[in-house]
Amino acid sequence: MTDSPVALITGGGSGIGAAVARQLLKAGHRVTVTGRGAERLRGFAAELGDPEGLLTVVGDAAEYADVQAAVEATLEKFGRLDAVVANAGFATHDTVAEGDPAGWPAMVLTNVLGPALLIRASIDALKETRGRIVLVGSVAGHVNGPGNIYGATKWAVTGLAENTRRQVTDFGVGVTLISPGRVETPFWDTYGSLPPGHLLTADQLADSIVWAIGQPSGVDVNTVVIRPIGQAN
Repeated sequence: MTDSPVALITGGGSGIGAAVARQLLKAGHRVTVTGRGAERLRGFAAELGDPEGLLTVVGDAAEYADVQAAVEATLEKFGRLDAVVANAGFATHDTVAEGDPAGWPAMVLTNVLGPALLIRASIDALKETRGRIVLVGSVAGHVNGPGNIYGATKWAVTGLAENTRRQVTDFGVGVTLISPGRVETPFWDTYGSLPPGHLLTADQLADSIVWAIGQPSGVDVNTVVIRPIGQAN
């Protein structure tokens, strides 16, 4: 167990992040999960039976001190770091011409600054293991939508993934951008309802994230776009 791979997942107490954590733990990884809600993290750990290989850390993905603390806690408990998954993010579900700007700064900081902070905080440890960075983007970061502010943050993540790859590949570190279409997760809670049509499940998306993390040494899968059947755009 002491030599098993270690992953750190931001925003991992529910939805996609929680599904990834479950699958990695089942596969024998040790996992750190971060989130802003202590109660949610405690509930997630309890649901899994408080496994020895799970560490939960309360913190804000957009605060560098919190991200650094999560990386340091992971290294202290597990002794290594093999993969990070920048999953924390949310949408205000409004538009540039008609939305409420009050919610935009937090969304931009979480969605765009958060992944960059995670990369910066973890890169030295990932150099040691020749590990992997996974950024959870969105189809909205590849396809324009009318007035879509959230989509603009995910276009930034698309750019961040490739810009990061071009630097860290020289360090032996891989970078994968996973861009999902519609997924049935708490992401839609602030929207008021699930969108129409077929949706991916969090577990289905987690399959691809875990697959990317598990690629053979020396293989770097860079961009994976995943839509449910029936999503045209």
